[in-house]
Amino acid sequence: MKILVAVKCVPDPETVIKIAPDGSNIVGDNVKWVINPFDEIAIEEALRVKEKVPGSEVVLVSIGAKTAQEQLRTGLAMGADRAILVLSEQALEPLAVARVIQKLAETEKPDLLLMGKQAIDDDSNCVGQMVAELLEWPQATFASKLELAADPKSAKVTREVDGGLETLAIPLPAVVTADLRLNEPRYASLPGIMKARKKELKEIPVADLGVDVAPRLKIQKLETPPKRTGGRKVKSVQELVQVLHSEAKVI
Repeated sequence: MKILVAVKCVPDPETVIKIAPDGSNIVGDNVKWVINPFDEIAIEEALRVKEKVPGSEVVLVSIGAKTAQEQLRTGLAMGADRAILVLSEQALEPLAVARVIQKLAETEKPDLLLMGKQAIDDDSNCVGQMVAELLEWPQATFASKLELAADPKSAKVTREVDGGLETLAIPLPAVVTADLRLNEPRYASLPGIMKARKKELKEIPVADLGVDVAPRLKIQKLETPPKRTGGRKVKSVQELVQVLHSEAKVI
């Protein structure tokens, strides 16, 4: 099998984010960038499939500046076979990202396309669905379990829905987006880190793909949420109800 895994670089969740003075973006200086946690889960699942299906290949793809090489090398150190970096100095919108991944999927012809269900920076949660539509492939989003058939030409995907679990049977090739409970990503080993330096990391300028990446959305303003105020104690249930009704206005 060939498995294509989409990887996005996002600010480390532990990083303190600062907003630019004009409110159009975040300040990127001194920000530590990491693999989007849901994409890291997708990488781990691809590696587990590779371990079960001999001869499989895991290919990572990311879109961004040259600095994204670091996150791709991390994925290679985990065990992926090679990586593709689509160079773009500007941040691409979800539709443009989906079109880039579509182009790469048409070239690479993977049996399975894995990605995180969403990125933790913009929380758009739509690229996987868009890619499936553009490729006209089956899709299974929010996957918490992935089981391949013995062929493997089909798969069963358990996904989390409101009120329970849903199991889908889908033919391959297909798009699957990873949820939090799909697996626990492994750490890159020292031998894996050493091997990652010699693995192929191909760079392709986004202009060479012939994909329409023109922006269609405009950020009006970014602002930090208001600081939470401290709570206060009330003496009785009656007083609590009164405060919730008159001050908080939630009942």
